[in-house]
Amino acid sequence: MRVAIIGYGGVGRAFVQLLYDKKDYLNREGLQIQVNYIIGKNGGIFNSKGIDLKDLIEYGASERDITKYPSGGSNYVSFEKMLQNRDVDVVIELTPTNKETGEPAMTHIKKSLECGINVVTANKGPILLAYKELKTIAIKNSAILGIGCTTGGALPSINGGIIDLAGADILSIEGVLNGTSNFIINEMENSGCTYLDALKKAQQLGIAETDPSLDVEGWDTATKLVILTNVLMNEQKSLEDLSVEGITKITAEDVKKCLHEGKKYKLLGKAVKENGETHLTVGLEKLDRTHPLYGVDGKNKAVRYISDVLGDLTIIGGASGVIPAGASILRDLINIYRGYRF
Repeated sequence: MRVAIIGYGGVGRAFVQLLYDKKDYLNREGLQIQVNYIIGKNGGIFNSKGIDLKDLIEYGASERDITKYPSGGSNYVSFEKMLQNRDVDVVIELTPTNKETGEPAMTHIKKSLECGINVVTANKGPILLAYKELKTIAIKNSAILGIGCTTGGALPSINGGIIDLAGADILSIEGVLNGTSNFIINEMENSGCTYLDALKKAQQLGIAETDPSLDVEGWDTATKLVILTNVLMNEQKSLEDLSVEGITKITAEDVKKCLHEGKKYKLLGKAVKENGETHLTVGLEKLDRTHPLYGVDGKNKAVRYISDVLGDLTIIGGASGVIPAGASILRDLINIYRGYRF
């Protein structure tokens, strides 16, 4: 399987490391993955016989400019040249997310699928804005679009819904979809500290970004919820279709009172189908011990599906970070090789 990686940040480097570390596993699968291209913003690396991953990893330990890589690095390596050469089977799209236009990933994914090249992506932007269009292009050109990393990374929320609820109508989706917010609330529960103190600890541990607004204001949860709803409930929702409230207003007293009631706060994304309409919300809710998501603590994430004929399915867990994100890309790649068409 010949692969091109577009975008070589933390997840891209983690994915390359996994390809090297998991070579024995991949050999047992009978899967030979050959990375022909790594494409960045200003050039990249090309080797028609496959880039030496061990050598690349060693190079990357001291140098981040891939255009200077001595075995095929160049400012002239580009996505357009890759399309012209038609020498890859899968494009792995890992550029930064743009929720307004989806670019440049939108162009990368569309053009690859139009050429009949399979795509695996961690990029939420194009899937948020144009999933149905991209799916249609993939089907028309006998290509596969793997998006398992877009809604929780290691949490198999997309694939679980597509594969394990096949044949059922999903009536509702509930998710604890943001590990950062969940960690902050859990820290407040455990220590009795304020929201700001819990956020500071999350930032010190590398769980929260320096600018955590997308996480704590609920927009990361909202983005993942819209994707899940569109993919699994056959909707065409956008971020404008839901009300969003994050966790920034929660106080230590709120948390203490909630615990005294025998409940826990969770930042929930919810999509509920009622009377033919699907309504989406993101906000804090109190859950009691009977709720399947009550025990989802720390950085953990979870999603719960209620369907008409297959009942109630809850998926909990999945590690956070660039290695698990890279592993979810590898998961989609392996499943494409095994014959799954998502």
